[in-house]
Amino acid sequence: MNYLSTRGGVREISFQDAVMMGLADDGGLLLPSSIPSLNAGDLESFEKLAYPELAFQIFSRFTGQFPAADLKDLIDRSYANFSHPEVTPVSHQDGVYLLELFHGPTLAFKDVALQFLGNLFEHLLRKKGREMNIIGATSGDTGSAAIYGVQGKEKIRIFILHPYGKISPIQKLQMTTVTEPNVFNIAIRGNFDDGQRIVKEIFGDLDFKARYSLGAVNSINWARVMAQIVYYFYAWGRVRRETGCDSIYFSVPTGNFGDIFAGYMAKRMGLPVRRLIIGTNENNILSRFVNDGEYAIGSVVPTLSPSMDIQVASNFERYLYYLYQEDPNSVGRALEEFGRTGKIRFDEEERKTIRQDFLAQSVDRQMTLETIRDFYSSTGTILDPHTAVGVRAGKDLSGGEVPVVCLATAHPAKFGDAVREAIGKDPDRPASLEGIENRERRCEVLDASVSAIREFIARKAS
Repeated sequence: MNYLSTRGGVREISFQDAVMMGLADDGGLLLPSSIPSLNAGDLESFEKLAYPELAFQIFSRFTGQFPAADLKDLIDRSYANFSHPEVTPVSHQDGVYLLELFHGPTLAFKDVALQFLGNLFEHLLRKKGREMNIIGATSGDTGSAAIYGVQGKEKIRIFILHPYGKISPIQKLQMTTVTEPNVFNIAIRGNFDDGQRIVKEIFGDLDFKARYSLGAVNSINWARVMAQIVYYFYAWGRVRRETGCDSIYFSVPTGNFGDIFAGYMAKRMGLPVRRLIIGTNENNILSRFVNDGEYAIGSVVPTLSPSMDIQVASNFERYLYYLYQEDPNSVGRALEEFGRTGKIRFDEEERKTIRQDFLAQSVDRQMTLETIRDFYSSTGTILDPHTAVGVRAGKDLSGGEVPVVCLATAHPAKFGDAVREAIGKDPDRPASLEGIENRERRCEVLDASVSAIREFIARKAS
């Protein structure tokens, strides 16, 4: 399996090189040169597998000549520290299936990919005798998951940008209380989109990228998407065993289009998904894209679900590549238009294709609070505000014809203020969060400028 860029300037590189490159050197995003195709026999066999075994079956279709024994070892080590034996269990509650993705060390779905990616980076660097400086931007959960994935690892330093004052208190503490010498937290005076732009611009400086051996942990790194494909197959198998239904909906709260793009890839591989439901908060560029046929930037507004407070969805470019029939020239023209006008318009044929893949709904503050309150009243289970967005969209749009799996993306204890507003009490804290406010912290506050971040990296990476 080789990899190519959505913009056509990088082709025929290996899985290992794709992981180390992160953002393609032409500014695009890397994708497999072909999508593995699965048949009914494959799906039937997958249904019976434990999570690590399923991960091996999925990963091995994307990793080319990667040694099987090494891959199995990386997978086993990555999921050994999850608190649930199933890694991503599925529960049936209040008419929907919850895919619980918050049993990793930082209590969010990002752990599923970033525990693996941290171990994979360490493995590849050891083989190549190299060092790496990881740089990433976070809207809340990616940062802590990435930090926990690489803290204390040899030959790796990590620089994580988060928007100053615009993430939840627990999200901030999970990052800034990791004081390993290879971890650098940076609070930027701006929003997540500023951080994402800075990271992409720094990666676009190929001399700087090479000089400091930069690596990516944001979902611009293909390995992040690959790792997230697995739990779509896992959830489908668990629901099919219970219901006998082949085709199901998945409802995904998403801002950066990475998690739902993994579902799209699973669908393209042959997973019988009826539709992928996009749940957005008030920052609804993705729901407007599906419902109005226009991808148009707006202003970022703070919400109860801050991890989705995003306007420019970095993984959207990967979907454009497939929507435009794998034509990098069309992708380039669309992105040029977006850079010039702040919008991309889609014709009727393209909108038809989009609606075959996705449904979408914007869930506002009041709807989010109502969903947390009603779900708790019916089941005794507390939803975090991001999961509540996905549950509300899934219930409203799936129609009840076939099962709907809602991705539960974070533990509610990470968003205690929203939970308290909804149900009048705090969620129980897992042991990993006890006393976190009293731990030592380390963080730099910098301007949201490429020059400020570049200079900081150069100083600390020397």
